[in-house]
Amino acid sequence: MTPFSCTAVTDASDNAPAGLRGSWHRLASQLTKRAPHDLLALVDRVAMAAIFFLSGRTKVDGWLSVTEGTYTLFREEYKLPLIPVEFAAHAAVLAEHLFPVLLVLGLFTRLSALALLGMTLVIQLFVYPDAWPTHLSWAGLLLYLLGRGAGTLSLDRLLRIR
Repeated sequence: MTPFSCTAVTDASDNAPAGLRGSWHRLASQLTKRAPHDLLALVDRVAMAAIFFLSGRTKVDGWLSVTEGTYTLFREEYKLPLIPVEFAAHAAVLAEHLFPVLLVLGLFTRLSALALLGMTLVIQLFVYPDAWPTHLSWAGLLLYLLGRGAGTLSLDRLLRIR
Protein backbone atom coordinates (compact mmCIF):
# COMPACT_ATOMS: atom_id res chain seq x y z
CA MET A 1 0.00 0.00 0.00
CA THR A 2 1.37 3.43 -0.96
CA PRO A 3 0.93 6.56 1.15
CA PHE A 4 -1.63 7.81 -1.37
CA SER A 5 -3.72 4.67 -1.68
CA CYS A 6 -6.77 4.08 0.40
CA THR A 7 -8.92 1.12 1.23
CA ALA A 8 -12.64 1.63 1.10
CA VAL A 9 -14.58 0.53 4.14
CA THR A 10 -17.95 -0.80 3.08
CA ASP A 11 -20.96 -2.18 4.80
CA ALA A 12 -24.47 -3.03 3.70
CA SER A 13 -25.57 0.61 3.95
CA ASP A 14 -22.90 1.64 1.39
CA ASN A 15 -24.60 -0.43 -1.30
CA ALA A 16 -27.97 1.24 -0.95
CA PRO A 17 -27.63 4.61 0.78
CA ALA A 18 -30.83 6.21 1.96
CA GLY A 19 -31.88 9.48 3.47
CA LEU A 20 -29.46 12.39 3.56
CA ARG A 21 -26.52 10.19 2.63
CA GLY A 22 -28.37 8.79 -0.39
CA SER A 23 -29.33 12.30 -1.51
CA TRP A 24 -25.71 13.39 -1.22
CA HIS A 25 -24.54 10.38 -3.27
CA ARG A 26 -27.06 11.15 -6.02
CA LEU A 27 -25.98 14.80 -6.09
CA ALA A 28 -22.31 13.79 -6.17
CA SER A 29 -23.01 11.45 -9.10
CA GLN A 30 -24.74 14.24 -11.01
CA LEU A 31 -21.88 16.66 -10.32
CA THR A 32 -19.38 14.07 -11.56
CA LYS A 33 -21.33 13.72 -14.81
CA ARG A 34 -21.65 17.50 -15.25
CA ALA A 35 -17.97 18.22 -14.50
CA PRO A 36 -16.09 15.58 -16.51
CA HIS A 37 -12.31 15.47 -16.80
CA ASP A 38 -12.38 17.04 -20.28
CA LEU A 39 -14.15 20.15 -18.97
CA LEU A 40 -11.96 20.40 -15.86
CA ALA A 41 -8.78 20.00 -17.91
CA LEU A 42 -9.87 22.67 -20.41
CA VAL A 43 -10.72 25.15 -17.66
CA ASP A 44 -7.43 24.39 -15.85
CA ARG A 45 -5.43 24.83 -19.06
CA VAL A 46 -7.00 28.18 -19.90
CA ALA A 47 -6.80 29.46 -16.31
CA MET A 48 -3.11 28.66 -15.90
CA ALA A 49 -2.30 29.90 -19.39
CA ALA A 50 -3.97 33.25 -18.64
CA ILE A 51 -2.07 33.72 -15.38
CA PHE A 52 1.37 33.09 -16.87
CA PHE A 53 0.78 34.65 -20.30
CA LEU A 54 -0.52 37.91 -18.84
CA SER A 55 2.44 38.00 -16.47
CA GLY A 56 4.76 37.51 -19.44
CA ARG A 57 3.09 40.34 -21.37
CA THR A 58 3.98 42.79 -18.57
CA LYS A 59 7.68 42.03 -19.13
CA VAL A 60 7.90 42.87 -22.85
CA ASP A 61 7.39 45.56 -25.46
CA GLY A 62 5.95 44.33 -28.72
CA TRP A 63 6.05 40.58 -29.05
CA LEU A 64 9.13 39.45 -27.10
CA SER A 65 11.40 42.47 -26.54
CA VAL A 66 12.34 42.33 -22.86
CA THR A 67 11.93 45.76 -21.26
CA GLU A 68 14.52 47.52 -19.14
CA GLY A 69 11.95 47.41 -16.32
CA THR A 70 12.01 43.62 -16.49
CA TYR A 71 15.76 43.54 -16.02
CA THR A 72 15.37 45.90 -13.07
CA LEU A 73 12.64 43.68 -11.63
CA PHE A 74 14.86 40.60 -11.85
CA ARG A 75 17.89 42.48 -10.52
CA GLU A 76 16.25 44.31 -7.59
CA GLU A 77 13.14 42.37 -6.59
CA TYR A 78 13.42 38.77 -7.79
CA LYS A 79 17.16 38.37 -7.03
CA LEU A 80 17.38 34.75 -8.17
CA PRO A 81 20.53 33.03 -6.92
CA LEU A 82 23.08 31.52 -9.33
CA ILE A 83 21.36 32.75 -12.51
CA PRO A 84 22.47 35.89 -14.37
CA VAL A 85 19.73 38.53 -14.53
CA GLU A 86 19.70 38.70 -18.33
CA PHE A 87 19.37 34.94 -18.71
CA ALA A 88 16.65 34.69 -16.05
CA ALA A 89 14.64 37.52 -17.60
CA HIS A 90 14.78 36.05 -21.11
CA ALA A 91 14.05 32.52 -19.89
CA ALA A 92 11.03 33.70 -17.87
CA VAL A 93 9.67 35.75 -20.77
CA LEU A 94 10.03 32.83 -23.16
CA ALA A 95 8.47 30.36 -20.70
CA GLU A 96 5.59 32.71 -19.83
CA HIS A 97 4.72 32.99 -23.52
CA LEU A 98 5.48 29.51 -24.88
CA PHE A 99 4.02 27.19 -22.24
CA PRO A 100 0.68 29.05 -21.88
CA VAL A 101 0.14 28.89 -25.65
CA LEU A 102 0.89 25.16 -25.58
CA LEU A 103 -1.54 24.73 -22.67
CA VAL A 104 -4.39 26.47 -24.51
CA LEU A 105 -3.74 24.31 -27.56
CA GLY A 106 -3.49 21.23 -25.37
CA LEU A 107 -0.16 20.41 -26.99
CA PHE A 108 2.57 18.87 -24.83
CA THR A 109 0.28 19.62 -21.91
CA ARG A 110 2.10 17.54 -19.31
CA LEU A 111 5.47 19.04 -20.27
CA SER A 112 4.02 22.56 -20.15
CA ALA A 113 2.37 21.92 -16.79
CA LEU A 114 5.66 20.56 -15.45
CA ALA A 115 7.57 23.62 -16.69
CA LEU A 116 5.07 26.05 -15.15
CA LEU A 117 5.05 24.02 -11.94
CA GLY A 118 8.84 24.43 -11.86
CA MET A 119 8.47 28.18 -12.36
CA THR A 120 5.89 28.27 -9.58
CA LEU A 121 8.30 26.47 -7.27
CA VAL A 122 11.11 28.94 -8.07
CA ILE A 123 8.76 31.89 -7.49
CA GLN A 124 7.62 30.39 -4.19
CA LEU A 125 11.08 29.56 -2.89
CA PHE A 126 13.10 32.55 -4.07
CA VAL A 127 10.80 35.43 -5.00
CA TYR A 128 7.51 35.59 -3.08
CA PRO A 129 7.55 33.02 -0.25
CA ASP A 130 4.62 34.71 1.52
CA ALA A 131 2.38 34.12 -1.51
CA TRP A 132 2.11 30.39 -0.80
CA PRO A 133 -1.73 30.28 -0.94
CA THR A 134 -1.66 31.56 -4.51
CA HIS A 135 1.21 29.30 -5.49
CA LEU A 136 -0.46 26.30 -3.86
CA SER A 137 -3.60 26.89 -5.94
CA TRP A 138 -1.49 27.14 -9.10
CA ALA A 139 0.31 23.94 -8.14
CA GLY A 140 -3.00 22.16 -7.62
CA LEU A 141 -4.23 23.05 -11.11
CA LEU A 142 -0.89 22.20 -12.70
CA LEU A 143 -0.60 18.89 -10.85
CA TYR A 144 -4.07 17.94 -12.12
CA LEU A 145 -2.90 18.52 -15.71
CA LEU A 146 0.37 16.75 -15.07
CA GLY A 147 -1.41 13.72 -13.67
CA ARG A 148 -4.47 13.53 -15.92
CA GLY A 149 -3.40 15.21 -19.16
CA ALA A 150 -5.13 17.65 -21.47
CA GLY A 151 -8.40 15.82 -22.08
CA THR A 152 -10.28 15.24 -25.31
CA LEU A 153 -10.40 18.87 -26.43
CA SER A 154 -6.68 19.04 -27.17
CA LEU A 155 -4.03 18.54 -29.79
CA ASP A 156 -2.45 15.98 -27.48
CA ARG A 157 -5.51 13.77 -27.98
CA LEU A 158 -5.62 14.42 -31.72
CA LEU A 159 -1.91 13.58 -32.08
CA ARG A 160 -2.12 10.74 -29.53
CA ILE A 161 0.44 12.36 -27.23
CA ARG A 162 0.15 11.26 -23.64
